[in-house]
Amino acid sequence: MSKQCTHMKKVKIKETEIDVCQECIKTGDSWVHLRLCMECGHVGCCDSSKNKHATKHFHHTKHPMIRSIEPEETWTWCYVDELMGDLGVAA
Repeated sequence: MSKQCTHMKKVKIKETEIDVCQECIKTGDSWVHLRLCMECGHVGCCDSSKNKHATKHFHHTKHPMIRSIEPEETWTWCYVDELMGDLGVAA
């Protein structure tokens, strides 16, 4: 039996108009891809980016669910359960 994420009930936000990592902008850095916190709407850069702001946000807030907001990507990730999912919602 496959493991299932227990945190989907925390999802409040599935989309955003934000298309920058504001923390990277403040420091003059760039990013590779962007991730959306599905609990509070924070947008941070991915783990392939120098600053890893999305993961830092999780460690600070414990908000477990993120999704890619890259064009054509609909996957989600739960940091706590370490599981990937798919909302099927275009960014």
